Amino acid sequence: MPKFTVESTYHLPVYRQRTYDAATPAEACRQAIEDDDWSAEKFDCEMAGETYVTGIWSGADAVYRADSVAVPSQFHEMVQRKAGHFQELFDQLAYVAQPMGLSRTDFERWLPTAIAAVEKAKAIIEERRDPYEQTEPPGS
Repeated sequence: MPKFTVESTYHLPVYRQRTYDAATPAEACRQAIEDDDWSAEKFDCEMAGETYVTGIWSGADAVYRADSVAVPSQFHEMVQRKAGHFQELFDQLAYVAQPMGLSRTDFERWLPTAIAAVEKAKAIIEERRDPYEQTEPPGS
C-alpha cells in the first residue's frame, strides 16, 4: 500500500482589543487595520479554524524530499476555495455584463448594479477597499 506524507494546518485566531478616536465606524476600522502594534495580542484557542491540507508528498516522511502531489481542491482551506470560485463567477459576470436579450429598460436598471458588483469584485481580487465604500449603513 502506498504511503503519503500530508501536511495539514489550521488558523489560530489572534486578536487585540483597542480603542481608537475616530469620527465614524469606518474610520475606526481603518485605524485598527493599519495599526501595527500587536504587543497586547491574545490567542483564541477555542475558535481555531478548520483543518485543511497544505501539502502532500509521495512516501513516508517525504516532506520537501520528494515532488509534491496536487492537493484535491476539496481539501483546500474553505476561504481559498470560495475565493477561487468567486474568481470564476466574477469572470463569468464580467463576460456577460453587456446587453443580451434584456429590454432596454431592464438593461438600464441591471447595468449599474452589475457594474458595481464587477468593480467590488475587482477590489476584492486586488485586495483593495470597496470602490463605493460607505461610512455609515443606509438609513443611519
